Amino acid sequence: MSPTILLWLITGCLMLQPLSTDLNLASLPHLAAYFAVTPAAVQQTLSLFVIGFGTAQLVGGPLSDRYGRRPVLLGGLAIYTLSSIACGLAPSLAVLVAARFVQAVGCCTAVVVARAIIRDAYAPAEGAHMIARASMLLSFAPLLGPIAGGYLQVAFGWRAAFALLTVLCLVLTAASLRWLEETNGAPDPSAMRLRGLLDSYRRIARSPAFWAYTLPGALSYASIFVFISGSSFVLIEVLGMPTQYYGYCYAFGVSGYLTGTLVCRRLLRRIGVDRALGVGTTLALLAGLLFAALVAAGVRHWALVPLCQFLTMAAHGINFPCAQSGAVAPFPQQAGAAAGLLGFVTMISALLAGIWVGASHDGTLHPLAWIAATVSVCLFAAARLSAHRREFASA
Repeated sequence: MSPTILLWLITGCLMLQPLSTDLNLASLPHLAAYFAVTPAAVQQTLSLFVIGFGTAQLVGGPLSDRYGRRPVLLGGLAIYTLSSIACGLAPSLAVLVAARFVQAVGCCTAVVVARAIIRDAYAPAEGAHMIARASMLLSFAPLLGPIAGGYLQVAFGWRAAFALLTVLCLVLTAASLRWLEETNGAPDPSAMRLRGLLDSYRRIARSPAFWAYTLPGALSYASIFVFISGSSFVLIEVLGMPTQYYGYCYAFGVSGYLTGTLVCRRLLRRIGVDRALGVGTTLALLAGLLFAALVAAGVRHWALVPLCQFLTMAAHGINFPCAQSGAVAPFPQQAGAAAGLLGFVTMISALLAGIWVGASHDGTLHPLAWIAATVSVCLFAAARLSAHRREFASA
């Protein structure tokens, strides 16, 4: 395969995740009105997507180890395409929620297999370079997705986002059929044996070193998911922002994540993983407390939400690379299983944060601010407790 073609195929697979969530964010308040339901009910379209994505991480990688990358990827893309069509044609919220769960399974399969293809096709140093190039292209999805979603909602309604996702996946499927070659030269017949999988996950779950990084990483993702699930409601419904402008505010917040990843690379070279994680969790704490303090002081300007989202996502850009590296490092022979379990725990934390945001929405800024502050305090405490445990273990 041409390296350029492979780069675009991998990037296309990885883009499915941010586009699947961000393209529909501006439509969430309108879904509540369309189906005559509460914001908490609409949040299920995000929550069930998170559950499906988290669960599929536990089996997607082993499945491609057993049967090969190409057939599993094509199967995941087929699932994604059919479920996206079902989302766009959903006659009720219950059908939409169920279709979103299935869509997440297909999405996660594509993402996991794309990462495995990089591991197959490149040596570690070259693979890191490929991931960096793909990440640069990938950054356009969360920046432009919400903006496009806002204009699609205004022009055509909420079903248009799923129509666009269907078209994009069909193009990706056609390209994969045409150019993607099998990269798993030695399928493992034992990869899907249940007992072996359970033993691996049990061993990882019993490791304090795994949880020392997984808990801060999961709570950091929960902190940004508070804004992912709640910002459209407070900006559009509470603060009266026009739907077509919401995407610009969200894109500004996402640019904080890109800023954080650049800062993280510098911090890792200068002070190492643990101290960089300390910097990131401190920034997250300050962002959460600032949001709560300004809301308590009566600030209701629309700029408050994207500003605090920017700071929170910048902190996540520092925290999550550190957490991901630290959680997987103790398991060189089970790196895939450790990464899958980390992803599963992360998605569960996001699910709980999304449910909390949806259930507490009362037409004001206060619930979102208090939840953001609470999660930031828990994140800071988890990171500090983990740091003390690591210092005690090394003493």
